[in-house]
Amino acid sequence: MPRLENQKLKPLYLARILLRETDEEHPMTIARMMELLGSCGVEIRDRKSLYADLEALRVFGLDIEMRHEGRSVGYYVASREFELPELRLLVDAAQSSRFITRKKTLQLIARLETLCSVYQAGELQREVFVADRVKSMNESVYYSVDALSAAIAAGEQVRFRYFGWRCGEDGRPVRTVRRGGGFYQVSPWALLWSDGNYYLAAGEDGALRHFRVDKLADLERLGARRLPPPEDFSPADYGSVVFGMFGGPERTVRLALPDALLGAAVDRFGPGLRLTREEGRAVASVRVAVSPQFYAWVFGLGPEVEILGPAEVRDEYRARLRDAQARYPEE
Repeated sequence: MPRLENQKLKPLYLARILLRETDEEHPMTIARMMELLGSCGVEIRDRKSLYADLEALRVFGLDIEMRHEGRSVGYYVASREFELPELRLLVDAAQSSRFITRKKTLQLIARLETLCSVYQAGELQREVFVADRVKSMNESVYYSVDALSAAIAAGEQVRFRYFGWRCGEDGRPVRTVRRGGGFYQVSPWALLWSDGNYYLAAGEDGALRHFRVDKLADLERLGARRLPPPEDFSPADYGSVVFGMFGGPERTVRLALPDALLGAAVDRFGPGLRLTREEGRAVASVRVAVSPQFYAWVFGLGPEVEILGPAEVRDEYRARLRDAQARYPEE
């Protein structure tokens, strides 16, 4: 590149160097800036031009601070679009999301690292423990999410194949395509995040259904207008009603629980939970999809949590407890 063009790009090179090579703990001297700019093909003959560039970058919005260390002066970027704690949260979200494959997780984390200094990126890298986590094997999930979002925004129907698993002859899980390889054609209504996975809430043959996005294959937008969701459909409410995204008949269930376990109920149903006080216990009336996962959640809270009603839900829970106990007879 001609030297003149390099001089024109000098402020841009300088901004990139400061963003990648400095932070509060690692200021950079003017001499070091000159050295790094030289490696970019920018020759600095007058140190004063760098002071002018630094001031121009400040005016532009780059948060450049100056620090005196003995007889030397260092400059660094004090704040960025994303602070290190925010990047840690994003890294942890990527690591814990089962719908993102290990390969895509590492790629995403590598891109997040470009939003901080190389020294801070090292801190993020030391927190990467992806290998032993259960991750999706569907590399196309990113594109599925993008296509579904576009279809929802455009009000279009989609179709896809949906796969599950069976035990193979060698004792390993084998992927199978449901409906004999046929397509599901649905009206997409919302994308939901639950338990580290993405789910599609959609209408099919007049019924509300949900699908794991990482289990979709051969996804296509059809262009045909989708059917509208029910008037009372709320993605936020649906995510709290359906336990582990396992469906079941919806019921209003009354749960009695001690104050020590109210936190678990608030985590599950939100801070708007309505409570009454009966016989020294808190009683919550909640709308849930009654499923094995709901009963497992109740059981996991311990014997102090009681299903008060409706009677058929209480009776089914009692029957499940009896069946479980029968599998573990006393020797």
